[in-house]
Amino acid sequence: MPQLSALDAQFLHFETATNVANIAGLAILDGDLNRADLQDLLERRLPYVPALRRKLAQVPFGLDHPYWVEEDDLDLDYHVREIGLAPPGDDRQLAEQVSRLHARRLDRGRPLWEIYLIHGLSAGRMGLYTKIHHAAVDGIGGADVLAALLDTSPEPPPPPAVAPEPDEPPPGRAEMVARGLARLALNPAQAVRFAARAVPHLDEIPVVSRVPGSHLVSGLARKLAGAGQAPELPTLPAPRTPFSGPVSQHRRFAFVSLPLEEIKQVRKAFGVTVNDVVMTVCAGALRRWLAAHGSLPNRPLVAGVPFSLREAGIEERGNQVAIMTAPLAVHVADPVARLHEVRQAMHRIKDRFSLAPARWLREFSESMPAALMGLASRSAFGLVGETIPPINVIVSNVPGPQFPLYVCGGRLLTHYPVSVITDVSGGVNITAFSYDGSLDIGVVTDRRMVPDAWELTRHLRDALEELRNAESTLPQ
Repeated sequence: MPQLSALDAQFLHFETATNVANIAGLAILDGDLNRADLQDLLERRLPYVPALRRKLAQVPFGLDHPYWVEEDDLDLDYHVREIGLAPPGDDRQLAEQVSRLHARRLDRGRPLWEIYLIHGLSAGRMGLYTKIHHAAVDGIGGADVLAALLDTSPEPPPPPAVAPEPDEPPPGRAEMVARGLARLALNPAQAVRFAARAVPHLDEIPVVSRVPGSHLVSGLARKLAGAGQAPELPTLPAPRTPFSGPVSQHRRFAFVSLPLEEIKQVRKAFGVTVNDVVMTVCAGALRRWLAAHGSLPNRPLVAGVPFSLREAGIEERGNQVAIMTAPLAVHVADPVARLHEVRQAMHRIKDRFSLAPARWLREFSESMPAALMGLASRSAFGLVGETIPPINVIVSNVPGPQFPLYVCGGRLLTHYPVSVITDVSGGVNITAFSYDGSLDIGVVTDRRMVPDAWELTRHLRDALEELRNAESTLPQ
């Protein structure tokens, strides 16, 4: 039976009443999905999706990270729920319902996921909100869970002939304690190894990278280690914004779909990548919002940009996620100049990541004693959020399939990510997912900091239009 990695456990430990580690998606379907049919589909697919079958088994006295244990009697009536919207059932009502659902912590005594069928949506549609804890999956794993419900045709294919082997039972309590004590004895050595390995990457680590001399030390360490000439990363003091600092218990959610073809046209016209365009659209939207609220800084925002370590060929259990910080040129008025600044920043970060994947977050988690991790994580989040937030906003762009998908015969029209905000990351998360010719963007905000998340979605449309207008002035 697998044990949670130290990074998986971090997503459990930093949770408080205000910092909640749910990652989710809101699918809009054509038609009215039946709850019994969805439960039947899940019953057939569950053997192939371990994350949906497992719950936590705690180690006595918190001496070690929890284990995953298979749930013997999974209660689908608990995990699959349905609610209805009052007429007229518009998108704002749907988003408000999702905002409330997303802010609720999952029951740790059960497998860490819930699905809500949301009826009453206008135009013959329905919503399907799927929520799972970040300790169970990262972004790629979350996509795998969603894929368990999806088919490439209205008629579901038969299940594979051979079901996977069931999980092994976890060790007994006495063995858990023994393993935990052994890990505790090794933690000082792990901490020393982390400190040595971290030196070449000091300029990647938020907060630490702002210490004078950290860039010089990390560059010298890479040179001495023969790591090659990795691109230097900029020093990024995050400016204070209305959405900086500790978040509240309440969320706002809004969503928008942008034509992927228009984004590709901008990409082609300016010789950049789709991701460069998406990041620039986000920068343009944030610039408009900050200007409208009298808070536009004279330097870039600092965006946290998640990367999957699986893209670097690292295949290990648990979360395989890293986060890099990137300047987001909201201070640049001209959209074309903003696009080129974003392109240069992202190019430098990708080159650095390809040479040395940012594993410091995982390695730091492994160096910390499990028994102290919870208190340390919550204390660090509170302190950093109050004093020197290293990040203003999270921006993520996830490529998806460019063909239609179905759930129980109902066509998936759009799929909007619903992600995480924390004291450290600030009160705005913008995550995009491309699907079947559309870029579906979910915006999660702190209700106190950004009361109207729909304002940001309008600015996202305007920012893309601004780039399209700039494209039209180029010589043919």
